[in-house]
Amino acid sequence: MEDADIAAIRRFNRFYTQTIGALDAHFLGTEASLPEARLLFEIATREPVTATVLQDALGMDAGYLSRLVARFEKRGWIVRERREDDARARDLRLTEAGQAAFAVVDQRQSSAVGDLLGTVEGQARRDLIEALTRARLLLDPLSGGPFVIRPFRTGEPALIAARQSVLYAESHGWGRELETIESEVTAAFLRDFDPAREQCWIAEIDGVMAGAVFVTDEGEGIARLRLLHVEPFARRRGIGDALVGACVGFARDTGYRTLVLWTHTVLESARRIYAAHGFVCVETAMHERFGVPLQGETWRLELTA
Repeated sequence: MEDADIAAIRRFNRFYTQTIGALDAHFLGTEASLPEARLLFEIATREPVTATVLQDALGMDAGYLSRLVARFEKRGWIVRERREDDARARDLRLTEAGQAAFAVVDQRQSSAVGDLLGTVEGQARRDLIEALTRARLLLDPLSGGPFVIRPFRTGEPALIAARQSVLYAESHGWGRELETIESEVTAAFLRDFDPAREQCWIAEIDGVMAGAVFVTDEGEGIARLRLLHVEPFARRRGIGDALVGACVGFARDTGYRTLVLWTHTVLESARRIYAAHGFVCVETAMHERFGVPLQGETWRLELTA
């Protein structure tokens, strides 16, 4: 691990903890510290909830959690209730005083974040939200919600080409030659785009691009599936399958007779998806278009009898 990477994360941590007042004894001027505010939020949004569930959710030391809960009881913020299904367990609920305390903390946090965002507008704000969400998904892929598939927006085809170039350079050593081809494909797509016959779909998780694919018109009733990719943090969710399915459905609904694609023998995961959708490999040939010897494959799906 690079020392510079560690230093960058620590630098951001210092900046952010100071920005949000994480070290203040009275978080945002309330009666609660930041750990107490976090625990209060979990009780308010999960109640009735046991201390065991809270411990698992927060990864908090059991002894420390017990002291915070006792502090909440002393302040009159919570009550413990015996569970009907387990006499040994106790559910925690907020009292009216606890709900009022939570409302104050919640409102002040919202106001503080709103003030922070008020200094960043337009595309810069969207970049900030996307960057923070991406950071969360990279560090905890399971924290993401369900993915959605949508048509592309301005600027995204070029981002797709750039992203694929970076990913394939790292995973397979395919460099500038591949990037040139991908840039040419996306430029031609934008220049000649016919929305009635062609499309690019983006897979998105919590507003972050998680994958993409293109369908282009090859003429004579033939469509081509191009530039399928799924981001590493988003794999094993069925996104690749959904993107290919969108292409097949679009090509069929648009009236194409055949859907073709070009892939490589080393891309085993993609090949399994193509096969599952009925594509058949009809031709293989060696090439060095990406700067290294590779076996390319042409796959074909007949859409009409």
